Order: sequence, then C-alpha cells, then structure tokens
Amino acid sequence: MLGRHHIGAEASIRVFRPWAKSIAVINDDSGCRAAMTQVDDTGLFIAALDATWAKARYHFKAVTLEDDIEVFADAYGHPPLLTDYDIYLYSQGEHQQIYDKLGAHPREVNGLLGVNFAVWAPNCYKVALIGDFNRWDPRTHAMQNINHSGIWEIFVPGLAAGARYKFEVRSHNQGYRAAKSDPYGFFSELRPNTASIVYDLDQYQWGDADWMTRRAKSNPLKQPMNTYELHLGSWKRKDGGACLTYRELADELIPYLIDMGYTHLELLPVAEHPLDASWGYQVTGYYAPTSRFGAPADFMHFVDRCHQNGIAVILDWVPAHFPKDGYGLNYFDGTHLYSHEDPRQGEHPDWGTMIFNYARNEVRNFLIANALFWLKKYHIDGLRVDAVSSMIYLNFSREDGDWIANEYGSHENLGALAFLREFNEVVHAEAPGAITIAEESTSWAMVSRPTYIGGLGFTLKWNMGWMHDTLAYMANDPVHRRFHHHQITFASLYAFSENFVLPLSHDEVVHMKGSLIAKLPGDYWQKFAGLRLLFGYQYTQVGKKLNFMGNEIGQFAEWSEARSLDWHLLEYDKHAQMQCWTRDLNRFYRDQPALWQVDFEPAGFRWIEANDADYSVYCYIRYADNKDDFLIIALNCTPVVRENYRIGVPRAGFYQEALNSDAAQYGGGNVGNLGGVQSDDIASHGLPCSINLRLPPLAILILKPTD
Repeated sequence: MLGRHHIGAEASIRVFRPWAKSIAVINDDSGCRAAMTQVDDTGLFIAALDATWAKARYHFKAVTLEDDIEVFADAYGHPPLLTDYDIYLYSQGEHQQIYDKLGAHPREVNGLLGVNFAVWAPNCYKVALIGDFNRWDPRTHAMQNINHSGIWEIFVPGLAAGARYKFEVRSHNQGYRAAKSDPYGFFSELRPNTASIVYDLDQYQWGDADWMTRRAKSNPLKQPMNTYELHLGSWKRKDGGACLTYRELADELIPYLIDMGYTHLELLPVAEHPLDASWGYQVTGYYAPTSRFGAPADFMHFVDRCHQNGIAVILDWVPAHFPKDGYGLNYFDGTHLYSHEDPRQGEHPDWGTMIFNYARNEVRNFLIANALFWLKKYHIDGLRVDAVSSMIYLNFSREDGDWIANEYGSHENLGALAFLREFNEVVHAEAPGAITIAEESTSWAMVSRPTYIGGLGFTLKWNMGWMHDTLAYMANDPVHRRFHHHQITFASLYAFSENFVLPLSHDEVVHMKGSLIAKLPGDYWQKFAGLRLLFGYQYTQVGKKLNFMGNEIGQFAEWSEARSLDWHLLEYDKHAQMQCWTRDLNRFYRDQPALWQVDFEPAGFRWIEANDADYSVYCYIRYADNKDDFLIIALNCTPVVRENYRIGVPRAGFYQEALNSDAAQYGGGNVGNLGGVQSDDIASHGLPCSINLRLPPLAILILKPTD
C-alpha cells in the first residue's frame, strides 16, 4: 500500500507519518515539489502525480507537530536483500553466512544509502521496525513478509551505523505482542538498555594476516597449549571500580600474557548478556560482543593485538540454552520458535533457561552460522562449547517422568548429537586450524574423535575427571594421601581415550568451593608448596593445560565477577614467588616438546613409579616425537624430604635439575640435588640405568638428560 504505485501512466505516492502536520514530496531529478494530501487523521498522506514522477527518485520533507523539519526517504519500493536461494538455504539449515542477510546491514540501493533489516518470525501477522529514527512507533515501518517465507524485511534509506532499533512482533497466537532485540544484531545498548544498534563490521582493517595463514596450516594437537582462562570484567579494574575497555585490556593484559608465557587466552562468554552474575553464560545477543567493554571494532582490535603478539584467542560459546528475558529469543514470535513448547524438553530445570530446538533447521542454522561468525568475522581461534552434557542427554538433571524419550525410547538427544557433529564438521572445514573444545562431564565415548568413525568431532575435551580427582587428592592432609594414591594414577587408565585438556577452571574457585590455594591443607608454607606442586603436576601430565586467572598468584579469596583480582597480593613475597614459579613453568613448558608434542598417544608417557603409596611419590617420563628427547618427573606429595630415592631412567648420562618447585626463588626451602645427578649403571623400574635423588618436600623435580 505504501510507497510508489503506478496508476496507468501516472504515479501515486503514499507515506504514513503520524506525527507530521504536512508533507511535501520532492523530485530528486527535476527538483519539483508537490504537496501531499492528508487523507486520514492517523497520518496517511497521498500525492497523485503525473508521469514525470513514475520513475524519478524522490524524498519527503515533513513539518512535525512540534514544527520541526524532517527530511527522509521512502522505505518502500526497494528490492529485497534476500534472494529465493537465501530463503531456501535458510529453510534447509544450510546458510552458513546467514548473518550477512538477516539482521541489520548498511547497504546502497539505487543510489540510496541506508540500512536493510530482516528477521525470521514466521508466526506473526505483522512485524514492524521501531527505533530512535521513528520515535519507536510501530506504525511507520511495517516490514514485508518475503514470499510468505516468515522472513520479514525492510530497507530504510538515510539510516546509518549507530541507529538503535528493535522489532515489534504481533503474533497470530493469542494476540502476543512484544518488542524484540535483533537475534542477529551485531551490537547492543549497554545494560540495562536492550535495543540493538546498527553496526558495520567490515570497516575494521585487520593486521593479523600472517597469523591467520599460519593457523590454517597448523596442527593444534602437536602444539603447546597453556591457556589463561579469563573473565574480562574482573581481571583488573580501574580505580573506582570501572571495568577496563577492550582497548585498555589490549594494552594491559597482552603484555602480562607475554611476560607470563601463556600461549592461549580463553574468555568467558563475550556475547551480549543482561546479568553480570551470569558471567556471560545466559546470552541474549549471540552475534554481539558485549557493549560493557566497548564497540565491536574495539573487540576486533583486542583479538588482532593478541594475534600480532602470538596469542591465540578462544571463546566460551553457549549453544546449550538461552535466558527467558522477554526482549530476547524466548517466545520470539508468540511461539517457542527457538525452543520446545513442552517444558520437559524446552526448559532447563537447574538454570531457569530455555533449551534450543536442535531439530529445527532454522535454529540449527542460527547456531552454526554463529560459530562461523566468531571464527571468521572476529578471527577467533577456537570455541569451547559449554555444558555439552546438558545437550546430549534428554534426562540431564531431570527426575523420571520429567523428560521425554527419543523415538527409540532412550535418553540421547538425537537432534543435539546431530547438531554437534554438524557444528564440528563445518568449523573444521570452513575455519582450518580453529579448534573446538567440549566441556563434557560424563563418559560419553569419542567426544574428541572424528565424526566419520562415530565421534562428535571436537578437537579437544576438558578432562573433568582428572580435575576432580586431582583436587580431591590435593585437599587431603598429606598424612592421609597414602590412602588416596589411586586418585592420581587412575587418570592413566583413560588418558588417551580422548584428546584431553587438563583444566583448573573458574568453576572450581566460586560458589563456596574456595580458591585453589584455600583448598590445600597445612600452614602458609605448605599451602604455597602444594600449589606449586599442583601446577607442576598439571603441566607435566599428558594433555593441554588451562588455568583460571588468579590461580597463578595464589589468590586466597574466591573469584567474584564484581571486583578485580587481588593484585595487591604481589607485594608479598609468597605470592610474587608463586607468580614467578608459574612464569618459569609456562616458559619451560613451551620450550620442551616432550611436554606437548605427544599428548594424545601412549608413546608420550611412561610411569617409572606409580605405586609408592607409602611415600606418596610419583615418577614418570614424558617423551617428545624424538624418543631421545625426554624429561624425568618426580613428585613428592608429603612435607617430608625423601633421601636416596632411586628411580630408573632410559639411558646413562647426567640428569640436570631443570626445574625444582622447592627452589628458594619460588619460596621453597632449596632442597634438591645440587643442580643434577649422574646416572648409575644399576637397572631399576624396568629401565637399564637409574639415578639416586633427594626429593624435596611437597615439590616436583623435572630433570633433563644432558650431554
């Protein structure tokens, strides 16, 4: 009805502007001006014009009820951005770049610059674009349902980046009406405001081409990976408590990561979310980096700087559930469009959130395209998928009768399993070198095995069993550890069943669990010695490494998202020495192929002594691809010095004490082996030679054979 319509050779131009007193239409080609007639009190204006207007470009000039002047172009009569092929691919769940079509996109149409808006809302009889450009009035920019596809679209000339907007949806179902943020919006208002903001992502000029080229050719399984897990809002804050911006974090965090020797940075969810206390795990804007710390280009700058300094960036990604906030995905078009109608399938009982309907093509497309979006548009190097266990089990955290079995009468979520396999296949095909990591806490088989042999296709999986067993063992008083010796050795039984990451994550230092150092028994000295021992054990076991921020300085307080880490602790020797140990351990790890080159095959590890429960001692070997490149590791998990402790070694030679966590520079008592020991021609532990060691208390020794 609105826009330009041809009546024979003449033209009829119609516009709806409820706050206008008068409107003139102006011919851009000839400069002619014609007054429009208001034909309805609510604001409909029409001009009947001759044939010279039939193809002319034109715009409107209005006088408002407040006697202001508004100049604007016609939002109707422009060809849609989405093609029939786009709509077909989306309906099949196969449009990998749908984020380039749905959402808000600056665009030029017939010489007019403006913004194209599109949204999927198939169960609505009307969708209107509202924003600061139309007084949030749903009457002026009604959208068109393209070919009855359920995708609504409009092009608004004259708009540019920075415009704030939402979609007002009116459903066929029970008169539901709501103002929704854009599911594909690239930028959002700062909480508690919830509007989407038009943003052009293509303006940023990247400087990490060399990094991206190397990444595409890399094998992440054969590379060092010691990850610093971080929450952007609480790593460090300004005086007064304000958060650092993305650019300020680039200036402060990246030098810290370089100095400390980390290879990877893993960020708790960056996607927009309303509640700080959710840490980002309840996402409302899957395509928008949170505005808490700046604009999208600022986050691009942060990632770019990381890459230019040799640091890979991993994002926590949350496809398992989404919150119920009324402006978000929940009940989007008056139906459970993105979730399930039945709460036994659609609601998560623990988190009060909605569960995605992975069997719906458009929902699966939304999520898979979102994964590619972060990897391609933001050059992210990997996605750690949160709460995989909650996705793959229909009865996850549910009592009998509170869940619906699959078509075979079992508890596997077949839609979620198909989605995860497709996600991994697409990511590995479209973003070579990028990694996917599963937080999966059950014994589901082959999570990190290829899909073509029946696996889920992840690159890596968090080893939750290792984490819980290790922390439980370390929490015991050393005098009791002899009775729990198996908690350390048990992980060897399944160490190569998956490609594991050994995490000491944020989940272990919140909710009354205590910080890592607070979990450890003993006096002040023993706690720090135990923490150094824990880190040394983690770094020398098979598997990639992850530690949450604050662990490296021995922070005693539990982590809180509402405040900075306790950096003032570094004024005290014990904490500064703990940080020094972490720094040296990180750097040593990166320099030693034996600690990362063969993480996922038995050839990379051999026990020397696994059964000395009475002394609580563990000894093992780590091998590189070259079997002549190896390290000897000995752990003494009691506060008692073990004299004359003989262990077997693979060959004769001098074994240099490469790292000793009891060194004075790390806060220890300087018990050791005077720099190293010469081997003896005495067979031991099934090995041809042996060395006689002095094992320091609550400490780890790492020895390397030298010429």
